[in-house]
Amino acid sequence: MVVGPSGAGKDTLMAALKDQLKGNDSVVFARRAVTRDADAGSEDHDTLSRSDFETLVSAGNVALSWEAHGLGYVVPQSYDHAIRDGKTVIANGSRKVLQEASDKYETAIVLLITAPIHVLAERLSARGRESREDIEARLKRADLEPQNVKNLFRIENTGTPEDGVAKMIRALDL
Repeated sequence: MVVGPSGAGKDTLMAALKDQLKGNDSVVFARRAVTRDADAGSEDHDTLSRSDFETLVSAGNVALSWEAHGLGYVVPQSYDHAIRDGKTVIANGSRKVLQEASDKYETAIVLLITAPIHVLAERLSARGRESREDIEARLKRADLEPQNVKNLFRIENTGTPEDGVAKMIRALDL
């Protein structure tokens, strides 16, 4: 599971990792379902209605699910089958489900993609949605370091994407 704060570069590193592992049939990248419409400026995902999200989750027909920022997120149950078949599944996740993922998947590895607060603030400020001061204050209040998570690898993403991907590959032992 790949997690980290906004601005850490998770999407950039995951896209580069996916490109580098193209053709490796033992690795699968999970496609999430989210309760928001598709948007060219955001992650490529399947769209799910709020009622469909609640039905799937209440029936237990998901690999993992969580809510954040008013949205529901699902890693589809089909990825459990891929894991049972011996594949490595890489999913963009949330710190909110790390304990659940660790309990459910014996060999779960968590890649915490992060950067110093001033770097995160600079990247988020470039998006133009909040002032730099508001961003820094929010980041200082946020819990950016998960505690008591087994198999957690912290990857500081302050170099090139190639550097970050090399760290990810080492952590995943691919």
